[in-house]
Amino acid sequence: MTNWHPDPLQIRRPAYLSLAEQIASAITEGKLIDGTQLPPHRKLAENLKLSVQTVSRAYDELIRRGLITGEIGRGSFVQKPEREHHYLPERLGEVIDLSILKPVCEQIHLEKMRQAFGWLSKNLPSSSALSVLPNIDFARHRTVAEEWLVRCGLAVSPLNISLTNGATSGMTVAVMSVAPPGSTVAAEAISHPMLVPLSTYLNLNLEGLAIDEDGMIPDALDDACKKGRIRAVFIQPSVINPTATLMSEKRRRQLANVAAHHDVAIIENDILGPLVEDRPPPIAAYAPDRTFYITSFTKITVPGLRIGYLAAPDRYVAAVANRLLVLNGTATVAIAEIATRWVRDGTAFELVNWQREALKGRHAIAAKILEDLSYRAHPQSLHLWLQLFGEHTENSFVSQIRHRGVVVAPGSSFRISNQGQRPAVRISLGSTTESELRAGLEFVASSVRAAPEPLVPAI
Repeated sequence: MTNWHPDPLQIRRPAYLSLAEQIASAITEGKLIDGTQLPPHRKLAENLKLSVQTVSRAYDELIRRGLITGEIGRGSFVQKPEREHHYLPERLGEVIDLSILKPVCEQIHLEKMRQAFGWLSKNLPSSSALSVLPNIDFARHRTVAEEWLVRCGLAVSPLNISLTNGATSGMTVAVMSVAPPGSTVAAEAISHPMLVPLSTYLNLNLEGLAIDEDGMIPDALDDACKKGRIRAVFIQPSVINPTATLMSEKRRRQLANVAAHHDVAIIENDILGPLVEDRPPPIAAYAPDRTFYITSFTKITVPGLRIGYLAAPDRYVAAVANRLLVLNGTATVAIAEIATRWVRDGTAFELVNWQREALKGRHAIAAKILEDLSYRAHPQSLHLWLQLFGEHTENSFVSQIRHRGVVVAPGSSFRISNQGQRPAVRISLGSTTESELRAGLEFVASSVRAAPEPLVPAI
């Protein structure tokens, strides 16, 4: 229960909506925190001199908004509100969008996709077009996926590979396959932006673990496993993590050993795959019996090629197949055909090499403009992690520069835990043209160097 109570004097008609607004405001203002149990319908109705039906309608409205959850036999509880993502889903107006993570794209990417769909219009197999469950006919796609995963540093049987609609789909299926509702998943303190909402939707506990310059700290994972029942650990060891860290081979082996010692599953997100040069083998290579390995083409070839591969350990293959069937039915057949063709004819790796070269130019621009500032990047990262200093806070900084036409993603969008983390923002290097990137970075840099200014509303 809680010490906060609605004020009956503030209730207006319609009473149920007025009551719902009071409770919603208390949740937003932090007076009612996540997990707080609300009074039973009848008791609150008596206290406020309202009908039970009115209170029930108010609670139903709050459930509809996602602010509370009702559990039969237990009562009603405050539910953490949805996390607001400050980055934009697409460019709007004259805004320079450095928030959304995209590869560098030019005319060559559009032409490759147009050619691919032209080829597909004449060569689409009847089984792909007419089968009710095309995933059954994906054997040849899995064989080609096996070849691609070798380029990623992983040897795995086609029987262990599933095709997914990108990395997020693969990540969701992997988490669902190994972590039942109510269990705990561990992750790096700064991790994938979709991990928090995914855990909320699946009723999972999410624990952020300490990181250093080499990624997740093995002792932190060991301690977490000793203290609680960790079912899986989610790791992004190869540059795609927000801090653009490339984890060493030694650290990968250490984490694999800790997971094996505690019999914990590993979910490895490696969506940049072969884009990252001179990287160690995936963690899945050291712990194949417990690692779900996820990779995709979206961030390294063309954004529209939304297809990925999920390699699962033998004991989870059936679970993955079932959950993939429930979640997606199957990967999008037309896109799977294009990906398979591109791997076979070399187009996929041609675009990976093109992306690697394009990123060199983007990183050179960033290095020149941000040379006196503290940031983390990797030669093949699609982004950089820029630390703020002085009196700058993430939300006020992001709002201030957004007001002036530049959008970046605040570090809070990626934080699982705030332990020892300095304010920072993630900046995408491939989401716009070189000229806009230069202009956007110059404005960001000057804003970081200057003292924070309050937003002044237009008159």
